[in-house]
Amino acid sequence: MKDSNFLKEKNARSLWHPMAHPADSLNNPPTIVTGAEGVRIRDVDGHEVVDGVGGLWNVNLGFSCQPVKDAIARQLDVLPYYSTFRGTTNDVIIELSEVLREFYEPDGLTRAFYTSGGSDSVETALRLARQYHKVRGEAGRTKFLSLKKGYHGTHMGGASVNGNANFRTQYEPLLPGCYHIPAPYTYRNPFNETDPEKLSALCLQALEDEIAFQGAGTIAAMIMEPILGAGGVIVPHESFMPGVREICTKHGILLIADEVITAFGRSGSWTGSRHWGVQPDLMCTAKAITNGYFPFGAVMIAEHVAEVFEKDTSGAAAIGHGYTYSGHPVGAAAALACVAETLRLNVKDNAAARGAELYAGLQALQGKYEAIGDVRGGEGLMTAMELASDRGSKAPIDKQTIGTVQEVAYQNGAMVRVSGPNIILSPPLVLTSEDVQTILTALDAGFAAAAG
Repeated sequence: MKDSNFLKEKNARSLWHPMAHPADSLNNPPTIVTGAEGVRIRDVDGHEVVDGVGGLWNVNLGFSCQPVKDAIARQLDVLPYYSTFRGTTNDVIIELSEVLREFYEPDGLTRAFYTSGGSDSVETALRLARQYHKVRGEAGRTKFLSLKKGYHGTHMGGASVNGNANFRTQYEPLLPGCYHIPAPYTYRNPFNETDPEKLSALCLQALEDEIAFQGAGTIAAMIMEPILGAGGVIVPHESFMPGVREICTKHGILLIADEVITAFGRSGSWTGSRHWGVQPDLMCTAKAITNGYFPFGAVMIAEHVAEVFEKDTSGAAAIGHGYTYSGHPVGAAAALACVAETLRLNVKDNAAARGAELYAGLQALQGKYEAIGDVRGGEGLMTAMELASDRGSKAPIDKQTIGTVQEVAYQNGAMVRVSGPNIILSPPLVLTSEDVQTILTALDAGFAAAAG
């Protein structure tokens, strides 16, 4: 590895970073992470902190999960790659498919289509949803519904159903036929409703109204996150996702659960859909399926959807879609080890317990610092604080203040993520109570510094 002086000198000069202005990385060089162990990361200067971001929502088992690393190494020695396109497959992907069938059985999902990550999984689910209706003889069902504030990756289809203008406006025109309804976001919503249950009912009525306006027979699917992640950890009322499921079923619309973040325990349940007692028709997964150690994802498919494809005799169900790395044997080996370790450690219970501690600690900070306008979470290890310059008007905080909080928190022992006016926390699910306290103490220092 090049020495630290070389790395600092060349930092950001030869690459563009995702989700950032190219010039910003030149003017504000990013933190250079050179090592990690457990739930901690280490930068080029040797400064070590608790990773409150969990990589990017995906390092559920921490950075030292030896079974996953060993599985990757073994598979590289045996079969480093082979295609799963028509006519060939590999032994590891067959084994993984049976493991996932068992894992997702309570969600009613029995088939897998493999991808290289979350954006791929969303794109695949959207395509399969349209094809499903064509196979059934309803070719007019081409439209998609989603939530404002929802995040569904960065492919053209995913950007089209995304509910945040930041991921859309510079790339328009996007996929036609995508429509968004208000999210059950109590802090900011067009109804000025702060009661979660009442807001849920209003959003569900908005969904019904949009379906009536578009015509149910023109809509292929509704895609949603059980808990909105990148949009600011928006936790809906318990009535919301079951209500969406009921409406979709009534109108013959597929429900796609985007669980790239919420699957494998982060919500305090094994899946976000299960958390709300819902069985989706399709589910997008990625991230924690390999603990971030290998780019890999899957779309899980319900039995009744699979039957429509598998019983087709017209040829319309032939899938003209796939990726070079679909069903990659090294990714499959990593996923097998990861799922086994995820279940062995029962990380969903630790996520629920540590998440409750983190949420309570953030609420205590809100009582201490005026800049914290809203605290969201309480369902597993996914929490957020929305900062405001004025609590009454909810005016967003300035970039300098939130940047100070982030920087000082880092110097005091915790990496946190800033997204717009939000500080988002999604640490590894193997976090301890001591680690939670480290994050809270670091944030306390950050807010104290920002307050002057």
